[in-house]
Amino acid sequence: MFHTPSDVVFVKGLKVEAVIGVYAWERAITQPLLIDVALETDISAAAVSDDVSDALNYKAVCDDISSLCQEVQAQLLEHLAEKIAAMLLTKYACQKVTLSVAKPTAITEAAAVGVQITRYAKASDA
Repeated sequence: MFHTPSDVVFVKGLKVEAVIGVYAWERAITQPLLIDVALETDISAAAVSDDVSDALNYKAVCDDISSLCQEVQAQLLEHLAEKIAAMLLTKYACQKVTLSVAKPTAITEAAAVGVQITRYAKASDA
């Protein structure tokens, strides 16, 4: 019987400087992005072993998200969020990813604007 894990590894407030936006002036600068991500995964092996090699490495997750944001240079937050979620589901042992990508400097009157998505790993042929 397959047990759905209810464990979550999360990162809150990852700040990444990246090219993002549709306007010409936005394409010529970097802007701050704030990223929150929750990866649903089974942490039981790491909980028992106390060994980092059994854990989902959140430093690697942060590094991969930062690199992807800087490489993609997306116009839309929606596109960037989809790329991040797909990369995380492919590269890490997680069944579900919920993430938000926010532009804190986009609208002066708002603390931040952005998108939040949830994506699931494809069912395996197990």
